[in-house]
Amino acid sequence: MTTDSTARPVPWIPPVLYAAVLAGGLYHAAVAEEAAHPGRVAGFVAGLALLLTLELLERGRQLASAAVLLTVRLLLFSAVAALDGSGVSRALFVLVPFSAYFAFGRRVALLTGAGCVALLLTGYGLWVPHWWLRSAYVSDLLMFALALALALSMAAVAVGEQQGRARLERALAELERYAAQVAELSTAEERNRVAREIHDSLGHHLTAVAVQLEKAEVFRELDPAAAARAVSDARWSAGRALTEVRESVSALREVRPFSLSRALTDLVRHLGDDRLTVSLDLTGDELTYESRTLTALYRAAQEALTNARRHGRATRVQVAAEYGENSARLVVTDNGAGFTVASADPGSGSGLRGMRERVAALGGLVEVRDRPADGPTGVVVTVTVPRVRRAAELVR
Repeated sequence: MTTDSTARPVPWIPPVLYAAVLAGGLYHAAVAEEAAHPGRVAGFVAGLALLLTLELLERGRQLASAAVLLTVRLLLFSAVAALDGSGVSRALFVLVPFSAYFAFGRRVALLTGAGCVALLLTGYGLWVPHWWLRSAYVSDLLMFALALALALSMAAVAVGEQQGRARLERALAELERYAAQVAELSTAEERNRVAREIHDSLGHHLTAVAVQLEKAEVFRELDPAAAARAVSDARWSAGRALTEVRESVSALREVRPFSLSRALTDLVRHLGDDRLTVSLDLTGDELTYESRTLTALYRAAQEALTNARRHGRATRVQVAAEYGENSARLVVTDNGAGFTVASADPGSGSGLRGMRERVAALGGLVEVRDRPADGPTGVVVTVTVPRVRRAAELVR
């Protein structure tokens, strides 16, 4: 195992251990029956001071080689332990595998820990005859092994925590990149949606304006009242187009929820005249449907009515909207000239293509077909959009 490059030793542990060893060594030198040599005490203190200096240098990243630093520490630990008459300095060797864990990983730390135990046993074997029969040395060996185990466990926890933090930071950075990409895609999708909204709205209303102005031109002398009504309807369509474009561009939430029934009723009332009869049939409750679903059906109705009037030259159009339990369906039927199935291909016109794309984005389907050959002419446009169930309904 190799540690993550971000793993760093716990900074407060070595200085605390150095302070404890210094206090124990000085206390032993002060109370021992045999006075300690001043040179040994000075060397003992100097060794601990050098170790503390190494810690400060490492914290400041002024030492590059972890192997060299670990070797220097081991030599200083040995010197301090040789100069300390209390034996407390042996605890410093616990820092060898502890530091190795951060620098080289678990395997090297375990090997250095075993080496420290072997070094201690070698010292006992060389300078303490029959040490295994003396409880004090056996107790020191057991305590040293226990301290090694605790130090390695602490190092493992610290390294794991630091690596987990590094992984979390990388995951957060990746999440930020994904969020930026999603925002960019959402912006592009919103631009496409607004473009479709503007196209459908303007296309419908400009067609209505053109038809009403043409009617006003024809009836200007024959029927001034009808011409005035046509101009009034053209003015309404122009104003409505301006309002819908503003709403699309601003992309603001509507204070009042969008009502398809109200919008269709308004649309049918202003389209109907002595040249085109439009009927409307509404079934079911639209309140269980999302605003974007209802808006898609409204845009489809606009496009179908525009095509019936501009291309099919229809005189009668039937609009039926049904809000079912699982899906909503809009059917627009006209008695116009009709067209071939090939002309209803998704690529045949930007209006139909935009209608299909909008409905497909909601999981719905658009079907455009001629009426049966043995019946009246015309076109039937059927739009079906599934209802998106709310979370509260799904958990029932």
